[in-house]
Amino acid sequence: MTARLLRILLLSFLTSNLSLPSIAQTTAPAAGSVAPAGQAAPVLTVPPDTAGTRAGWQLVRTIALPQPGAASLDRRGNLYVTDRQHNLRQYGPDGQPLNTYSPPLPGHVMQVEAWNTAKVLVFYDDRQQALLLDRFLSPISELPLTSFLDGQARVMTLAPDDRFWLFNESDLTLRQLDPTQKRFTITTPLDILIGRSRPDFRFLREYQNNLYLVDRVGGVYVFDNLGNYRKKLPFVGLTYVGFRGDELYYLAADGVRFFHLYNLTERVLPLPVAGAQQVLVSDQYTYLLLPAGVRVYKTPGK
Repeated sequence: MTARLLRILLLSFLTSNLSLPSIAQTTAPAAGSVAPAGQAAPVLTVPPDTAGTRAGWQLVRTIALPQPGAASLDRRGNLYVTDRQHNLRQYGPDGQPLNTYSPPLPGHVMQVEAWNTAKVLVFYDDRQQALLLDRFLSPISELPLTSFLDGQARVMTLAPDDRFWLFNESDLTLRQLDPTQKRFTITTPLDILIGRSRPDFRFLREYQNNLYLVDRVGGVYVFDNLGNYRKKLPFVGLTYVGFRGDELYYLAADGVRFFHLYNLTERVLPLPVAGAQQVLVSDQYTYLLLPAGVRVYKTPGK
């Protein structure tokens, strides 16, 4: 009887005072996870494989275009780029000239967005106007933001449903504009996210149901397609980001860096020449925007 009582007491002590050891989480948070603005999403950088990379670049064409400005690619691989007179020029995937749009009124082009299958957006920040062109660069419609917005739009992009996203730097809000209903359907305040920093927003783009807002000072803010904040990517000093498949890419000192949106790894592709101001990558070609023009290369391995 005494031995049985001792076994009961020992079992009670073990179950009440001891617990199984916990297993530490060693994997990075998923790309869809939410992280506070002060805590950037983790990035695992893969060392660049430079062996033969520079030798693998094949120059296809050189486009003489002094001081190229805002640029974009469409789904067919066509290149859209502004010149120093703010004309919009369209080139085929291999750099062959196709069309040119010359605005009747001069204006500074802050952003060009050509990813929509049927429309090209040209945003003039100085006169707060959005212009929609078709694939032949013929005007479709104009949208004066001063008729809707009490403030100053800094960057703007076109959503897949033909609504517009913009950042109002006057009140630090991210907004979605429905031109059919002529009203803002979504407003997301960013003052808490930004805090006391002095941001310098340069680019806005919706891709794969996420919205990417590029702050040259703080990094890349990521929102879902309803304007809800998700996380911040720790890429500072940027004025533009591009997308190719499941990767976000940007120009860095050591080449083009590709960041995988879902497994959070990063790889580097060294460029054939230095001095590029911007880089765009399609399925087959890479476009380097240089002070004297655009160089079109066949991407290594393509």
